[in-house]
Amino acid sequence: MIQVNATAARPTNPIACTVPFDEDGKHHGFLRLPYSRNDSAWGSVMIPITVIRNGEGSTALLTGACHGDEYEGPVALQALTSELEPKDIEGRVIIVPFMNMPAFRSATRVSPLDGANLNRIFPGRPDGSPSEKIADYFDTVLAPMADYVLDFHSGGKTLDFVPFAAAHRLEAKLQEASCIAAMQAFNAPYSLVLLEIDNVGMFDTAVENHGKVFVSTELGGGGTATARSVGIARKGVRNFLIHAGILKAEPVVEPTESLDMPDAECFVFSEDDGLIEPIVDLGEEVEEGAPIARVWPVGRSGVPAATYHARRSGILVGRHFPGLVKSGDCLAVVAEKVDPRPQ
Repeated sequence: MIQVNATAARPTNPIACTVPFDEDGKHHGFLRLPYSRNDSAWGSVMIPITVIRNGEGSTALLTGACHGDEYEGPVALQALTSELEPKDIEGRVIIVPFMNMPAFRSATRVSPLDGANLNRIFPGRPDGSPSEKIADYFDTVLAPMADYVLDFHSGGKTLDFVPFAAAHRLEAKLQEASCIAAMQAFNAPYSLVLLEIDNVGMFDTAVENHGKVFVSTELGGGGTATARSVGIARKGVRNFLIHAGILKAEPVVEPTESLDMPDAECFVFSEDDGLIEPIVDLGEEVEEGAPIARVWPVGRSGVPAATYHARRSGILVGRHFPGLVKSGDCLAVVAEKVDPRPQ
């Protein structure tokens, strides 16, 4: 009878990093993921990485393009890889501008290699699909190295947001407080604390489960970036590093509006297919029950629109971006204004 070893070693992740993590200086290289395909039997996915180190201190992991159609993070992080020097810091900065390189190359939310949404498959698998291997590497190698993690997002091609930095409600209240402080230090025009309604498989959750300080953003949308949204990202990442005690500089601080998303009542989902007529623009205040959008049918004329209403009072912080919507799509997001002072 063949005996099965129930304690077999965990499979090894095939991703190899071409730069050192523990040597002082500035090192540019790649996370090289072997990927055999029709046009390259021994091919690889090459994910750029920069490691900047100057002595002992905290480590910050900075990531962009977890979704491939979001651009503020990649722009700000590419600039940082060029501009930040070892003499400017104490500690270590790990920069991955294009976390989901296959999706970034194709300008899509999910990976064209396996159809996976990288931000929904953590902790991944070392012997899984390409996206699962990327997730596993970040979960088991990069995140454990970090003390602070900043993951840039925006709305991509299908959503648009007011520019905000975000931290999550956590059961570990000391960790939650540290995340909120780092979010406030980022100093986006809006600072949002939210209770995630579906956090299973998210990079956010994986990092928070490691006990790290985690901040995310939503800095715009529509599948592009603007001068303003990139400026917010570039200022914010430096403020974040200053807050972490890594970058030796003075923060740039501007007014920020404090917001809260405590539950699912913040979201409005369409139950119809059709043409969106916005009634409220991003950043405007709404009252609970007020109309925020109409969805007009497109199959024939003379049919009334379906009207959708805010489920709570607050500010419209997010909306569906394309002019056409499908049943089940997120139509709008409303967040409450809150007093940022401790209660």
